[in-house]
Amino acid sequence: MPITRDRFAELLGFEEKSVALLSKTEEAQGDYVIEHLRLRIGAEEVRGILTRPAQVEGRLPAILYGHSHGGGYAIGARELLDGREYLLGPLGPVFARAGYVTLSIDMPVFGERATVSESAAAKALLWYGKSLFGQMVSDHAAALTYLAGRDDVDAGRIGAFGLSMGCVLSYWLAALDERIAAVAHLCCFADFRTMIELGAHDGHGIYLTVPGLLREADGGTIAGLIAPRPQLICVGEADHLSPPLAVERAWAELVPAYAGVEDRLVKVSEPGVGHRETERMRGKVLEFFGRWLG
Repeated sequence: MPITRDRFAELLGFEEKSVALLSKTEEAQGDYVIEHLRLRIGAEEVRGILTRPAQVEGRLPAILYGHSHGGGYAIGARELLDGREYLLGPLGPVFARAGYVTLSIDMPVFGERATVSESAAAKALLWYGKSLFGQMVSDHAAALTYLAGRDDVDAGRIGAFGLSMGCVLSYWLAALDERIAAVAHLCCFADFRTMIELGAHDGHGIYLTVPGLLREADGGTIAGLIAPRPQLICVGEADHLSPPLAVERAWAELVPAYAGVEDRLVKVSEPGVGHRETERMRGKVLEFFGRWLG
């Protein structure tokens, strides 16, 4: 029997957290605006960075942006404005100019929250049968609550986006939370059992280790919980972190979940491309969100 949302949340150690806006400053950038946010998530103060069109009329579609890992612990949510070496360029301005309100927050052990190592944080949680990634997804859900509650956001048109760690953040949160209307994720969709078989799992950080998960679910079955909501998956066929066989097996598990709504599931597979965004991927992401978020 496929895993349920409730059971997936239980395995992750998912927690529903309160969220409140503590402060906001704005920075005008011509045709778009940057908002620097301080959010209270649970008991912790967390930095958020938001981009939006300069001219806002009514409620806009929005994107919850999951930042990547890449060993850039000091970067965190700044990725939205500064980009990364495996991105074509920063996406905050791109999404704002396309008409979206886009929010990214520092994940635990990243950005302003890089006060303890990933290893120390993950190991402590694993002792309690929890996972660092479960904490990340919980905080991401709280950021979604803040985003959905904004006066300039249409809560029925919120998408999720991310690359690498942000990819998994995005599609795992979408699997848990139906407030995500559509999800586009790059360069980390794979069957984890196959990655272990191939030895590819060790390229990923310990943050992603979830106790007992593979006894009950894997990448494809988790992504299947998103159906029938639209999902775009982009992969590079030379990506050592998501080898082709692992992608193929995850895809085979996922496809049956979209029976009857096949047009809502799209895969972009780039030959000879490693762990990075391509022009084609970016074009498809903008086209995908344009279609499903309007």
